[in-house]
Amino acid sequence: MPRYDYRCRACGATFEQNRPMAEANDPTVCPGGHDDTVKLLSTVAVTGRGGSDPAPRGGSGGGCCGGGCCG
Repeated sequence: MPRYDYRCRACGATFEQNRPMAEANDPTVCPGGHDDTVKLLSTVAVTGRGGSDPAPRGGSGGGCCGGGCCG
């Protein structure tokens, strides 16, 4: 089940809540009991494999033409 971040406008608390995607935008109550809350935009960082050379090594593949020279 997805986890969503919310912030309470009344007390400023930021909290998480697990709920189905279909209920993501439904009203929710903060841990302090206030109902003036807003869902926060979540960001996810996706990175490739580590290292400073992102290009694969070896003689096959790569490039815009499957390893061939585009010209």
